[in-house]
Amino acid sequence: MTEYGRGRAPEPWHPEDPLYGDQGWNGHPAQQGPMPYAGGPQEQYAQAPQHQDPQFQDPQQYEQQHQQQQQHPDQFQQQYRQVPQEGYLPHQQYQQNDQPQPAYGAQPWDTGQAQYAGAPAPVDPYAGAEPYAQQTGGGFPGEAPDLYGTPEAFPPPVPPSRRHLEPEPGSQDADVLAEDPEEDSELPAGDDDGRPGGGGRRAGRSKKAKPRRRGVSCLVAAVVVTAVLGGGGYYGYTFIKERYGPGEDYAGSGLEETVDVEIPKGATLGQMGSILEKAGVVASAKAFVSAANTPKGKGIQPGTYPLKKKMSAAAAVALMTDPSKLNVLTIAEGSRNVQIYDAIDKKLGLQEGTTKSVAGKEFKNLGLPDWANTNKDIKDPLEGFLYPARYDLTKDMKPDALLKQMVARANEEYTKSDVKGQAAKLGLKSPLELVTVASLVQAEGKYPHDFVKISRVVYNRLKPGNTETYGLLDFDSTVNYMKGQSTLDIGSVNDLRKIDDPYNTYRIKGLPAGPIGNPGAESLRAAINPEPGPWYYFVSVNENKTLYAVTNEEQNRNRAEYEKERQKTGQ
Repeated sequence: MTEYGRGRAPEPWHPEDPLYGDQGWNGHPAQQGPMPYAGGPQEQYAQAPQHQDPQFQDPQQYEQQHQQQQQHPDQFQQQYRQVPQEGYLPHQQYQQNDQPQPAYGAQPWDTGQAQYAGAPAPVDPYAGAEPYAQQTGGGFPGEAPDLYGTPEAFPPPVPPSRRHLEPEPGSQDADVLAEDPEEDSELPAGDDDGRPGGGGRRAGRSKKAKPRRRGVSCLVAAVVVTAVLGGGGYYGYTFIKERYGPGEDYAGSGLEETVDVEIPKGATLGQMGSILEKAGVVASAKAFVSAANTPKGKGIQPGTYPLKKKMSAAAAVALMTDPSKLNVLTIAEGSRNVQIYDAIDKKLGLQEGTTKSVAGKEFKNLGLPDWANTNKDIKDPLEGFLYPARYDLTKDMKPDALLKQMVARANEEYTKSDVKGQAAKLGLKSPLELVTVASLVQAEGKYPHDFVKISRVVYNRLKPGNTETYGLLDFDSTVNYMKGQSTLDIGSVNDLRKIDDPYNTYRIKGLPAGPIGNPGAESLRAAINPEPGPWYYFVSVNENKTLYAVTNEEQNRNRAEYEKERQKTGQ
């Protein structure tokens, strides 16, 4: 009997024996009880031999099992090299060989702590030395090694759910290695770190090959998707910006350089913007449309606008909607030519009388129709042909160019109204007489709603057989034109009848030699379509009241009312 064990007696020496109760201290599995190292109960095994374990019936089977264990040297071999094991005495190994020992892996989970039978451990031919050579000394008969007593020992058994399973030889890793040989270790065949069985490590590394390939595929797919989405987003942004955005625009009121831009009649805001963009005034048509899309901007009139280059769209709209900023000349309906000549001189900055002189010299070259100037007594061949409208002036414009535009506009309007055909229907000698009637209606009538009745009065007085005026018009407007004035006090009728002038309708019968002004569209329509009626006289008391009469006596009563109105208003 020794201090730490027992001899060949049947029972151990306890309770002072420090190994009393240790698992397998007498060579047999301990009874189930609390395990001082793992904190849980261990399975008990009977000490009496009841049956023979199948794994121990054939010694070859143990060697095969031991070789499988050799394939995991990283888990077990290091333990056997560093921890001295208390082996069995040779005679005791043979003595206990008939006891049923638990096979490797026979516990509920494999811990690598299986008991070995008394047979000598087989030698690993690849390890270079017998793995259990150091376990020959220091042991006591019947004692089992304490695998948990030192820091270098393996941890307590772990449930299978928490354990990392090592790949078995010939598993799926070999297939991965076969697919991706370039992923193999660059070291020579065998162990990466110089130990046998290193193929398991290579297999572990080869597992990363497919995930890495899948990762590259995912990365490529992500790049493609990102490129598609990015390109689509950029295209969508560009499309929306070009179609719905305000467009590029300049800042400020523009450069010093100016350019005349002509806006044709009926042009839309988009067309105006395109014209301005081509002229270099605005940066884009869209910017102009965006700035002009207001009630005031929609009122932009056709014409020629002097604008600066590289203006902001808002500045261009502001100039085009401010009449005082426009370089235009507006001719009022009924204006006489002498008034128009003076206005052109002032607008073009010419010396007074320049345009009148040009008109007298160049009237044959300004585009008058062939039926104009058919009366040798006409004072101004262009009278009635400088059509009242708004005319756009350009930089360095000459008066003859502007007069030509006015004549062209008159021809356009007269042709549209078919003055030739209408004059024949009305019994007039020429289209010029129809224009003359229109000029008389325009001059005598103060208000457009009276034009059609005044037109009828003109035609009634022109009848040679009328017993009221006997073919005389007796219009004050012709006397004023003749004298170059505009007044209500033209003198007594007796004095007027003494003035010999082709425009003095108090003396000559019929129409004056030519138009006494430039009629507008309303007076021309009234001259073509007079309202039926027997009237020979009329007088306008005020804007809302014009009195018509058939006889001279009735006209005298109307004139008395007119005089009272004049005194009341101070005219």
